[in-house]
Amino acid sequence: MSIKEIANELKLSYLRECHGILLEEASNLGLSNEEFLLLYLERELERRKNNGITRRISRAKFVNKKFLEDFDKNKYSLELNKKFEYLEKLKFIENKENVLLIGTPGCGKTHYATALGIKACIEGKNVLFTTVPNLIIELQESMSKNQLTNYKRNFEKYDLVILDELGYISFDKAGCEILFNLLSSRNDKGSIILTTNLTFDRWEEVFKDPMLTGAIIDRLAHRAHIMDMSREISYRMEDTIEWSKLNS
Repeated sequence: MSIKEIANELKLSYLRECHGILLEEASNLGLSNEEFLLLYLERELERRKNNGITRRISRAKFVNKKFLEDFDKNKYSLELNKKFEYLEKLKFIENKENVLLIGTPGCGKTHYATALGIKACIEGKNVLFTTVPNLIIELQESMSKNQLTNYKRNFEKYDLVILDELGYISFDKAGCEILFNLLSSRNDKGSIILTTNLTFDRWEEVFKDPMLTGAIIDRLAHRAHIMDMSREISYRMEDTIEWSKLNS
């Protein structure tokens, strides 16, 4: 068998694709056998880590890729920046704490939530990104197929779940109850980041039932970092103003 065939059999992707380049590099550098082996193992390990990151980001189902490096924290208060610093260490995931990002549309909630999720993927965490309306649709579909137990079991396996866009659509009682049931089963088992344009006193507009609304808030706010990210001018409005200046 050839090196390529053996590497393929052993699932050594870097060796399979780059053994020729690797041998040439080792020869040019005059590496000993041990140094060559170490170089190869480092490259193979790096490839596997990168492949793992790519898989986790793909499975997370992010709508857009956003990164912390592109998030302008200077536009937020000192108090929020202290919270950003803590969250970006990802200790909240290890401690199974929730994060509630509250603010007007365009204030950066989804960008920041997504960026935290991508960093978590890079750090080896399993992440799910979905909107609250889509989550309820999936739950109702699973229930109609008698697969709700399996859905909940899979939902609990994620280290971090990001629930985006609470507040744009209201739900019927059945949808609210099934969401409450899911959140209750996940409580203390993993972290949730929730983005919403509504303060707590307006959540009843979404969930309709006062008691159910209170129970959902209780589940999500338990051990949660609650952050008001509202800004006078949204990021999208700033982009529009800047675009207008450039094109006027």
